[in-house]
Amino acid sequence: MLGVFEQVAHRSGEDVTGTEAARYERLVANWRVGSHLTRTIDEYGVIFRNLFSMDNLEVSAVDGIVISSVVPPLDSVLRQVCERYFNTKPLFIEPGVKTGMQVLYDNPAEVGADRIVNAVAAFEKYGGPCVIVDFGTATTFDCVSKKGEYMGGVICPGIGISADALFQRTARLPRVEIRKPTRVIGSNTVGSLQSGLYYGYLGLVDGILERLVDEMGAETRVIATGGLGSLIGTASHFIKDVDELLTLEGLRIIWDRNQPSSLRREGAAKAAKKPAPRP
Repeated sequence: MLGVFEQVAHRSGEDVTGTEAARYERLVANWRVGSHLTRTIDEYGVIFRNLFSMDNLEVSAVDGIVISSVVPPLDSVLRQVCERYFNTKPLFIEPGVKTGMQVLYDNPAEVGADRIVNAVAAFEKYGGPCVIVDFGTATTFDCVSKKGEYMGGVICPGIGISADALFQRTARLPRVEIRKPTRVIGSNTVGSLQSGLYYGYLGLVDGILERLVDEMGAETRVIATGGLGSLIGTASHFIKDVDELLTLEGLRIIWDRNQPSSLRREGAAKAAKKPAPRP
């Protein structure tokens, strides 16, 4: 997922020099782009620039890029794309970056960057304790304490992986669209598969959440995000919020937390004159 935020100046009265900080608060565009190891730097560059063009955004206006990557072989490619096509050195979410969240994992370096980003955004927006369910290639359950500490969580195969495994391991079962069926009892093979995938996965999600809420407390708030967040989240007994842009919000928050105050003031003055978007 990619997003472009517009910088907003926060003024003290009408005096721009009195501004304490400029923050990227307004999301002006977002897109979903698949990660492919065979794509070259130039291919990614063309894709990104075309997306900007479709939304009438200027690539030259980008003054900062932050990346949360869980595909290490792509890191070098993405870094070179940013430097070559956006003239900007990106900030990668990695150990040493200020997130504002204490990580209680046995080895904090093992936690995926996307999980920390989601946790930061969820605590900032919804408070704690909370659980973030991210429906991606893997489905992750990330737990944040009342004090805003990253506690750990659960990792499961994503529903797409489950569907692919079923299709590949059985000779006569077709590949089907993952969607909520009209009824639980399937009257044909496709309907039966869709019911099993959807309600079976919903049962997995709610079963894990029931135990997490028991462990963390009844006041725990559960937020869903990711590509299939709305599909599964709206039927869950425990998920109360579906926030498809949670990861982008987390990236925005962490970016701001890693900017020196002097640069924030400088950015505020620029934003007061002309907003500048960034991915």
